[in-house]
Amino acid sequence: MQYTTQTAHYIIVEVDFDLKKMNKFKHILFLFLFVNNVGATPKLPSKQDVIKTIEKVNEYWQSTNPTPGNAFWDVAAYHTGNMEAYFLTKNEKFREYSEAWALKNDWKGAKGTDKSKWKYKYGETADHVLFGDWQICFQTYIDLYNIAPDSNKIARPREVMEYEMSMPNNDFWWWADGLYMVMPVMTKMYQLTKNPLYLDKLNAYFEYSKTIMYDKEAKLFYRDAKYVYPMHKSLNGKKDFWARGDGWVFAGLAKVLKDMPADCKYRKAFVKQYKVMAKAILKAQQKEGYWTRSMLDPKHAPGYETSGTAFFTYGLLWGINNHILSKCRYLPAAKKGWNYLSTIALQPTGKIGYVQPIGEKAIPGQVVDANSTANFGVGAFLLAACEMARFSK
Repeated sequence: MQYTTQTAHYIIVEVDFDLKKMNKFKHILFLFLFVNNVGATPKLPSKQDVIKTIEKVNEYWQSTNPTPGNAFWDVAAYHTGNMEAYFLTKNEKFREYSEAWALKNDWKGAKGTDKSKWKYKYGETADHVLFGDWQICFQTYIDLYNIAPDSNKIARPREVMEYEMSMPNNDFWWWADGLYMVMPVMTKMYQLTKNPLYLDKLNAYFEYSKTIMYDKEAKLFYRDAKYVYPMHKSLNGKKDFWARGDGWVFAGLAKVLKDMPADCKYRKAFVKQYKVMAKAILKAQQKEGYWTRSMLDPKHAPGYETSGTAFFTYGLLWGINNHILSKCRYLPAAKKGWNYLSTIALQPTGKIGYVQPIGEKAIPGQVVDANSTANFGVGAFLLAACEMARFSK
């Protein structure tokens, strides 16, 4: 038998079997499984093609956004992707773009100096130094330090994080986004200082966040305590897990595992959390490769969405590349995710579309289309693209 499919772009596959030795039911079941498996899996791109895509997307973004922004979360999330693109391509323009941004912001997040006024609930003022959305910038500052060490680059990250760790509080990460913003800062700072307190506090803060946001049955995270079921439900009465929120968590876990020592006493638990979340994410993927904004209720806010899809695709590919997730089980989903990102989200100009605007939930009726773009969505796309390039080598 010969079978090929346009959807998969696969070469012809030949299968020989003796129909006389198979009953009719087995024959039909075999064909059903075979056709569905082949037809659902897109072609693997070449590394060269992925790198061309990275450069096209990043050059478009940087040329249309030439002025460095502030150090708040949305801009800083882009730079986590930009730095990954630099590490892969060694394109100095990418590094220089992040360096100019860091210099413009004095290598700081929120710039308050009176520690007695430092806050960690939501806020965009200079005194919200302990609020994680002002700490994600530290990830890029540390990356830039590792390229060209200068104590000034990590002075503020060290001051802020070590002050925070001196406090008895564990409730710093009360929203899903914060796990991406700050968890990788903790492991990056551990790698610089070898201070075990960074890992101890990382674990303590994460365990607290799970008590208020994690659903043990679904193996997914609510955006924050306001959205816990049954207090909050989707339009159709289901549990409402926001794709970008869980994308932040899953990508954050991948970045943590990247820097967490192999002999760390918490690593086994973090790997387990990452793997059970990967299983849950796999189940929620749409056949076209994307994830809807409300993961378990596609009808709540239907249609394409890029930021959550990019973070999930990044997390799956990172796990495959680092031999934590099974290639056999997870690669088809990762390839479908990349196919969506590279053929639907990516516009001919290099613009990344279908990014849900800044928010905290899936909003029924909200327009998300090819013109919907955002810095954090581009950053997520770059993360996924870099891992696809590493796999495709």
